[in-house]
Amino acid sequence: MTEATTVRTPTGAQAVQRALEVLHSFHDNGPDLSASDLSRRLGLPVSTAHRLARTLVAAGFLEQDVRTARYRLGPAMTELGRLSYHRRGLHLAAPELADLTARTGAVADLALRSGPHAVIVAGGPVPPMAGLRRPLRSTAPGRVLLAWPGPDEPAALDEELADVRADGFAREESGSALTGAYGDGYGTRTLAVPVLDRAGHARFALSLRGATSVMTDERAAWFLAQARACAQALEILLLPPAERRPPTA
Repeated sequence: MTEATTVRTPTGAQAVQRALEVLHSFHDNGPDLSASDLSRRLGLPVSTAHRLARTLVAAGFLEQDVRTARYRLGPAMTELGRLSYHRRGLHLAAPELADLTARTGAVADLALRSGPHAVIVAGGPVPPMAGLRRPLRSTAPGRVLLAWPGPDEPAALDEELADVRADGFAREESGSALTGAYGDGYGTRTLAVPVLDRAGHARFALSLRGATSVMTDERAAWFLAQARACAQALEILLLPPAERRPPTA
């Protein structure tokens, strides 16, 4: 006599977690995903990935291309994103970031912390296949967010983050003289500064990103001054009066 096979079904919390993992699969700003793509990314059977995707389609969080049967983020995600964008006041930051880009010739971005990631929430265009989020340690904005942590985040600083805090900014270099991201034979440089609240927490990180042929070592101080002036303006635009730092003389 054999024991009956027990079929385990996901609990409510597990089902929600899996649905969220499906949505997170679209973070890289890549092409639409098939059920097989989702299955490989999540380590789930294709039938399970398909069932989760169809449930999210029914709720409007995903939509399916009728020609390819592939999935993309749906209108409910767009709606929630726009609501969050405006409720955070980020639409007020857009003109300041556009002006900073026009004055400097560099791309201005605004990022905030989301768990272990720095997420770009306003500013320049999203590079193809790059997405909006990066691990905190891997970018200048992420290191700024780590160097001035929030009240509920770990505050212990290692040597690298202590240097960022002492300097008042973080720096990032990418590419090389042979493979420039801007197609001009140069690499890319990013300078990031914090948007601080009254308690000294970085609520956002403001960054300027451009070719090293433009953002040279000799001009770095000027770019930092422009970024810091914009960060001070954003403190006023994005933070409630009681949370703003007092004006400096």
